[in-house]
Amino acid sequence: MREASYEASPEASEEVRGDYAGAVYGSLLAASVIVGAGSLGSFPRLHLIILLLGTAVVFWAAHVFASHFGARLAGRLSWRVIRRTARAERPIIEAAVPPALAVAVSPLFDLGPQGIIWLALLTALAGQVGWATVAAYRAGASRRMMAVAGVVNLFLGLLIVLLKAGLQH
Repeated sequence: MREASYEASPEASEEVRGDYAGAVYGSLLAASVIVGAGSLGSFPRLHLIILLLGTAVVFWAAHVFASHFGARLAGRLSWRVIRRTARAERPIIEAAVPPALAVAVSPLFDLGPQGIIWLALLTALAGQVGWATVAAYRAGASRRMMAVAGVVNLFLGLLIVLLKAGLQH
């Protein structure tokens, strides 16, 4: 039986770990945006979609900039490095797409404003837990550590849900 380990296996590339970290982070970011928007009351679906995707793009750009600020000070910055980092951080944006799509298809379910928020929020949280579990699997973690990754991310997601519930009342 494999021992539980927090470290990725040697076979797991930095790019694979980075992609999943960005997706997990982006999903949690999307959930936070949804909760914040939902606390403001009723709004057009298109506004929530733009808010989700726009916020993801802004955070993506901030991550790319932050990654290169230190490199620039050390004189190692190049366009090739910036493009590579921009691609590596892309999952932050991609994680906002499923919740945005959930909002876009919500008319099919005849949901009211709060139903739309809950659908988008649950979609974001499912992505967060799913990506964290897949990341643990791809990193070579034991089943136990995969479960831990899923449960920890579920707990973080539930904190967002509690925040939403608290803001509603």
